[in-house]
Amino acid sequence: MSPVDSLAERLADAQQKISAAAEKCDRANDDIKLIVVTKNHPTQLVFDLLDLGMRDFGENRDQEAAPKAAEVRAASTIEHHWHFIGQLQSNKVKSVVSYASSIHSLDRQSLLDALGKATIEREVPLDVFIQLNLTDDPGRGGIQPANLRPFAENVLTHPGLNLVGVMGVAALDNNLERDFGAIRAASESLRTLKPEASLISAGMSEDFETAIAFGATHLRIGSAITGKRQY
Repeated sequence: MSPVDSLAERLADAQQKISAAAEKCDRANDDIKLIVVTKNHPTQLVFDLLDLGMRDFGENRDQEAAPKAAEVRAASTIEHHWHFIGQLQSNKVKSVVSYASSIHSLDRQSLLDALGKATIEREVPLDVFIQLNLTDDPGRGGIQPANLRPFAENVLTHPGLNLVGVMGVAALDNNLERDFGAIRAASESLRTLKPEASLISAGMSEDFETAIAFGATHLRIGSAITGKRQY
């Protein structure tokens, strides 16, 4: 089997599992966006995924994402979207906002200030998710759910940013119901402040089916589709 055929098979398997998980909890497939995480893979993988019908791609390091996005933009006329899903350094903001359609990892005031400054003259605001930290480890990134509302109020003061929802990563102790339940509760809290900020970025290769059951709208799936990282 060729590499592209293997990729197509893994993609179809993931899509089937997404459909089954959505059906199980009476959700429509159209409510769930699949973001294929292409980090640590060559740009050719993105072209192959475009040929297979995918349009949303996730990256977590600007050093890799910026040249990859530029290469795809130069070679393809197919509309597609880049989602920045990793911890973002303030000094990389100007670069990231030049190609990203959304940022899933807004988690601190200094980053908010940098993003607000970089997007102030945008005609179309940049979609942002507030990242939650579901642990006591500050090194994981994200804000504590208890601090979500005041931070969200600050986000709403920036006209170049469009707050669309929350993002979370389950903790390493594998208590998925606890963690995805906390993300869903945070989403409900955010919607009392901004009802249309209803998106939930949650679920990766190992846990996306559970995330769907708890309301995830944006799945960030890497190795289950892309296979072993190439670098």
